[in-house]
Formats: sequence, C-alpha cells, structure tokens
Amino acid sequence: MNSSFPLSRCTLLLALALSACGSDSRQPPSSGFGNTPTLPEPAPRLLPIVNIAPAKRWADGQMPVPAEGLTVTAFARDLDHPRWLLVLPNGDVLVAESNAPRHPDAKGDLKSWIASKIMARAGAGSPSANRISLLRDADGDGIAETRSVLLSGLNSPFGMALVGDQLFVANTDAVRRYPYVADTLAITDAGSEVAALPAGPRNYHWTKSLIASPDGSKLYATVGSNSNVADNGMTEETGRAAIWEIDVASGAQRIYASGLRNPNGLAWQPESGALWTAVNERDEIGNDLVPDYMTSVRDGGFYGWPYSYYGEHVDVRVQPPRPDLVATALVPDYALGAHTASLGLAAASGTTLPESLRHGMFIGQHGSWNRKPLSGYKVIFVPFAGGKPAGPPVDVLTGFVDTDGRALGRPVGVAMDGKGALLVADDVGNAVWRVTAAR
Repeated sequence: MNSSFPLSRCTLLLALALSACGSDSRQPPSSGFGNTPTLPEPAPRLLPIVNIAPAKRWADGQMPVPAEGLTVTAFARDLDHPRWLLVLPNGDVLVAESNAPRHPDAKGDLKSWIASKIMARAGAGSPSANRISLLRDADGDGIAETRSVLLSGLNSPFGMALVGDQLFVANTDAVRRYPYVADTLAITDAGSEVAALPAGPRNYHWTKSLIASPDGSKLYATVGSNSNVADNGMTEETGRAAIWEIDVASGAQRIYASGLRNPNGLAWQPESGALWTAVNERDEIGNDLVPDYMTSVRDGGFYGWPYSYYGEHVDVRVQPPRPDLVATALVPDYALGAHTASLGLAAASGTTLPESLRHGMFIGQHGSWNRKPLSGYKVIFVPFAGGKPAGPPVDVLTGFVDTDGRALGRPVGVAMDGKGALLVADDVGNAVWRVTAAR
C-alpha cells in the first residue's frame, strides 16, 4: 500500500491512537494531592494512554487566567521555547530558551520517532535555540522593553545560578562557568566547564536544573532518569535520577540524593533552610499513578526510583527487585497530582502577592500527555507552616487549555522577581507572564 511511513510505524501509530480511548480516571483530582495521597492499585496496560493537548498557542490579546485578587500581564512575548528563569540582583531576568538536544544516533529508533511526534504535537518539537536571553524592565512598568542575547551556542541549557561575579549554566551535559558583570547585556567569554553531568545519546530526561547553596560554596544540579523505569537496564542509569552536589571552587562532585525519577525545580525553604525539589514520577501504571511530588531533600536520601514509589510501594516491572533499597526509601513530603509534570518550584520569599500566597511554594505544572482527563497545565501554590506543607493547593494561574482541549501555553519555570511579583515561563506560549496583586 502507499504510505509516507513504514507499515510498522503506521501500526504503532494506530495502536497509540487506540490507547487514547482508555477509561478516564475514577478518582477526584484532589486525591492525588497532599501529604497523604490516595494510591490506587496499579493498572498497567498493553499500551499506555496517550492523551495530548495539541499546541495551539495564544492569540493576540489572550493570556492565562489569574486567580481572584491577582492580575497577569505579559512581561515578554515572542520568545523561543522559554523554559527556565533566573532573576539577577539588579532585577534583570535571564530566560533559558531551550529544547531537547538532537541525537543523530537515535535516527531510525521507532520509539524515539514516536516520542518525537508526541512531543512535536505537544509543542516541543522545534530545534533548541540554545541561548540565554536577558530581559530588562528599566522603567518599572512590568514589561521588559530591553531584550538581548546574553549567551548563545549552548547545549540545551536549563538551570542557572549566580554566585558573586560568576554565572553558572547547566547545559544538558555539563555545568559551565562564565564571568558576570552587573548590568551587562552580553557575555562574550567562552566560559569553562565546572563539572560534567550524565547525558549521552539517549538522554531521556535532558533538563538539568541548578541552584547555589546560600553561602555560594556549592551547586546542586538535577539529573533525571534515562527511561521510565530502568527500561534499558541500570547501567544506563548510572549517576541519574539524582541530585548532584558540586563544589564551586574545585568542581568535585557527589550524589547528594538519589531515587528521584526526574527532579526539576529546586528551592530553599526559608524557615527550615532545607533544600526542596519538584519531581516527576513514573508512567504507564494508570491514570492516577504515580503522583508527582515535591519534597525536602535529605543528604544521602533515597526516594525509591525505580524499585518503588512513595516509600515501599514496589514496582513489579523492575527486575531484579531490590528489597534492601526499598526498605530505605523515603516517603515524599507532598503529592502534586498524577502526571501533572510539575517542573517549576519557587519559594514565596519576598512576594508582594496577597497574604494567603506569602508562605509556601509556587509550582509550575507543565501538564500531562498520558492521562484522561488532562492534568496540570497551571501554576499552583502550596501553603507552608513551620517549614512544611500545610493545606490543599491553590490555583494561581489557569486557562492554559482551551475548551477544545488545545494547549494555548504550558507553564514551566517560576521565579519571584525583584519587586515580589511571580514570573512564569510558558514554553508553548513563548512568553514570560508576570503575576501581581490586583489593584
């Protein structure tokens, strides 16, 4: 027969289309959130559910919907897949315009081909801009009137951290250091490598987040797993599903915490001083498993992946099992809903938002591709008390999916700007949104 794809590809595409016809979740969304989420029995399928919100993007004048008491404006538009943010001491905002790296040796791999089609439909199929842009709002009106390329020619950059006069950038394969001068609009120095990070040709979870310790002596970098649940063996997972600690002066590095399937956002909790992270959990065992989560991170802590989830809930797909490790698995602090793709994380320190949003964490939920109904696609706030989550999540910014199920945008990184407003990187909408208290 005439076809633009080989028969095997068409067959798999048909199977994926049929998989989207699976039944909807039978649990209310709230059951997958909080300190003690409801964890149903695993419901594996021959084919996973594929339920994509195809990317449409915002029309002129369209914006996300802020919660009551809040206002949203476009801090910057017409960016190229903005993923992550860093606010500098002078108020400048750095945005990583980035996408997954291309891997020539993956050509012809059927699973990679299908994954690329899914990601393209979801708005993540374009080549990576590989740059960090600087946005400046010199007149203080909440709109960046100056935009410049601070760094270019990078390798799928994501996390950024400033320590004194040194800017650190986490590419997909290494942390690099660049000299930084306040108020500069471009860095021409080639920089130097501080520490290599696990990457390689497969590089399933490519994003590497970054945060500096309060004293600036250490960096912490996230490294996601190289598969869903060690599908290609544990050898390919060496050094992955972990948070790495890097000594700024020497570049020496060690695994700080492990068993974290795909950690992304990092934040220091101001009351306890603890490091927190937002983690994407595993797929393909049901609409309601496993909830993504945020948790405080213990030095040396193990969080279960791939052998178990939420403590000692064993994943029987992983062979051989490791009951010795499962027995040590820590239970995460707070569930963020199944398949919400919770990526961004920012403490509310110094915010000028309403009082109800001043003690806790903001989370950017990129949104599901494998759940019915869709989940995520919004920015939420989790209140804290005494350094711990203390209450149900609150919607902050919604409206990223239209009534036809198409994604107008997808929130990723979140950060507090120098005036206490919340910034949100929207990689499908190609914008940075700014959330303030309504006047």
